[in-house]
Amino acid sequence: MKFMCLVYFEPGAFDGATEAELTKLTDDTIVEDNELRASGHLLLGQPLQGPETAVTIHGGRRAAAQTDGPFLESKEWLGGFTLIEAKDMAEAIALTKVSPIMKYASIEIRPTLEQTHSETGQARPALEV
Repeated sequence: MKFMCLVYFEPGAFDGATEAELTKLTDDTIVEDNELRASGHLLLGQPLQGPETAVTIHGGRRAAAQTDGPFLESKEWLGGFTLIEAKDMAEAIALTKVSPIMKYASIEIRPTLEQTHSETGQARPALEV
């Protein structure tokens, strides 16, 4: 099964962290990504730039509109993601909760939804990394 792991930060999550601590965090998460890839679990992972760089496109029942930032009700912001392969949710949790980023973040783990075209049976394109 594939799981999307969304990394959220509270405002000020890195306040008080030294440059050396942040460099170590970057190094540790790169090592973690390489270890997860080598073990067959990591499909894709990437940190994101800050929420002030985001643009949201609104759709739904109203005409498409664009706004700056995500600016949802929550003060947390999406800081990165990983797409992992795990046998079940328990394994996805076990892989995620030991991440060095957990010192600064919370991570939402959500199974992906596998879909095929209702008429042709064609699946969505496979991930190419």
